[in-house]
Amino acid sequence: MANPSPAKSMGDPGITPLSPSHIQQNDTDQVPSGPSFVVVVAIDFGTTSSGYAYAFAKEPECIHTMRRWEGGDPGVSNQKTPTTILLTPDRKFHSFGYAARDFYHDLDPSESKQWLYLEKFKMKLHTTANLSIDTDLHAANGKRVKALDIFAYSLAFFKEQALKELSDQTGAEFDNNDVRWVITVPAIWKMPAKQFMREAAYKSGLVSRESPEQLIIALEPEAASIYCRKLRLHQMVDLGSHTTQNGCSPTDNVGSGMTQGDRYVVVDCGGGTVDLTVHQIRLPEGHLKELYKASGGPYGSLGIDYEFEKLLCKIFGQDFIDQFKIKRPAAWVDLMIAFESRKRAAAPDRTNPLNINLPFSFIDYYKKFRGHSVEHALRKSNVDFVKWSSQGMLRMSPEAMNSLFKSTIDHIIQHLTELFEKPEVSNIKFLFLVGGFAESSLLQLAVQDMLQGRSRIIIPHDVGLTILKGAVLFGLDPSIINVRRSPLTYGVGVLNRFVEGKHPPEKLLVKDGTRWCTDVFDTFIAADQSVALGEMVKRSYTPAKPAQQVIVIHVYCSEKEKAGFISEPGVRKCGTLRLDVSGTESTAPRREIQTLMQFGDTEIRAMAVDVSTGRTVKASIDFLSH
Repeated sequence: MANPSPAKSMGDPGITPLSPSHIQQNDTDQVPSGPSFVVVVAIDFGTTSSGYAYAFAKEPECIHTMRRWEGGDPGVSNQKTPTTILLTPDRKFHSFGYAARDFYHDLDPSESKQWLYLEKFKMKLHTTANLSIDTDLHAANGKRVKALDIFAYSLAFFKEQALKELSDQTGAEFDNNDVRWVITVPAIWKMPAKQFMREAAYKSGLVSRESPEQLIIALEPEAASIYCRKLRLHQMVDLGSHTTQNGCSPTDNVGSGMTQGDRYVVVDCGGGTVDLTVHQIRLPEGHLKELYKASGGPYGSLGIDYEFEKLLCKIFGQDFIDQFKIKRPAAWVDLMIAFESRKRAAAPDRTNPLNINLPFSFIDYYKKFRGHSVEHALRKSNVDFVKWSSQGMLRMSPEAMNSLFKSTIDHIIQHLTELFEKPEVSNIKFLFLVGGFAESSLLQLAVQDMLQGRSRIIIPHDVGLTILKGAVLFGLDPSIINVRRSPLTYGVGVLNRFVEGKHPPEKLLVKDGTRWCTDVFDTFIAADQSVALGEMVKRSYTPAKPAQQVIVIHVYCSEKEKAGFISEPGVRKCGTLRLDVSGTESTAPRREIQTLMQFGDTEIRAMAVDVSTGRTVKASIDFLSH
């Protein structure tokens, strides 16, 4: 038996396109600029660390990064704070960042089991397949909390910190309505994760639903790209020469080495993800054009932490490590902090071993758990490049440390190699390495080996702050990136006239004597198609029944560039378009609702008009599964 039509089984009204659809090119001058803001504040909500930066609209060149935080780690510069959050046993917000970590660390183990401590939770938005408002996260003690609450608490913390700093700067209470907020997300995030961030911002009171334009979602590598283009030569290291470029004065822009049509790749290596974007400069305005859809994956520096954890499991047993994490969560956090600082000391030419402090409670708990010492476990394990040192440390050979990096770096290099093989990605003049993980000399060397001098590799000095500063610039002028590539093919299911020989017989639907073909995929935009900022996709829909109050249209997407039917493999329902047509009843025999969808921005937006009355119809597009 033929499969029932997904459109019918989902209660989708069989929508018939009224007009042949076309893309309407708007003049970019017509993009509404919205209210003017006194200041732009960007929040870089990272997997491992977070921070904010701001600039006043009247001094756009002057970007301020947040004040120094209390309680930084040795060997780690504190412009950003760890993305960690602590809730009290009754689930109220307690603290964020170093403050959360230090307070949690100082709690008595019997007490700390009641407190909810979370770190590195941002990756959950990337890895959850059917992300919804109700998605859960696990705290260090194993208890579940709502992801939306955690993200909202975190954003509320940044709002409070930034407004306090702005009030101190201006000498008066700073009004949140004067701020345009920018939140950065990885470019490879799908629409649901971006929408989730926006929902968290509404919940945190950062902005209200009534003024969505007060918040811009920026893509991390795009922000980095905007900043890198403005770099002066004394602000970066050119890996080819390891010095500032000779023959140019130190105040030249790298942009002065960049001319019309120059192409460059930004590799944003963070804690959770690695994002690759390919941009071309279009002069005279210096706008950026995306040449190939953003790509990448979950290959951030967290992968090295997982390898270290696997190594510990191999030596001490998975059963012990699992127990230890739940029973002594604060000590586990300490161990990972100790590993973090040694991880930063790894280098390709290092010869002396790296020592990692084992917390006393690790040694103590292991003895109780196994009945023999940690030293005994190390001797017994067949891991020969990790030894026990008498000062109570794990001593790792440089080879052992470097091997923990291998799989993560291999993933990044494989991805870069594939990207450089694409025809759209030829003649790349510069490759910018940005993000916290870009500081790793092991990663830098691997990228150099792969490129073999095909492009100049450039690393900004303040590599961890590149995204933040670029996000501020983006907030000051969102039209700076005016051509993007759609990461997916988007469309809806419609009914078309059935054509014998062209359409499959199982898609035939006869209605009032007319033969229709169901489930036809009507493409709004194709994967990797370039879309200009402000460009609209226009469609007209008519309600199935005259008295219908709400039209709900399912939006489908696919990684493939072409899709014939919404029932094809690889095509999935990814969102809903809601048109609220109540109160717009008219005497017209067929009501036509013209829908405009905008795809050239970092988020997808919808607007609609009832053609017969000229009234605006409330339109919203929703990508979170309910």
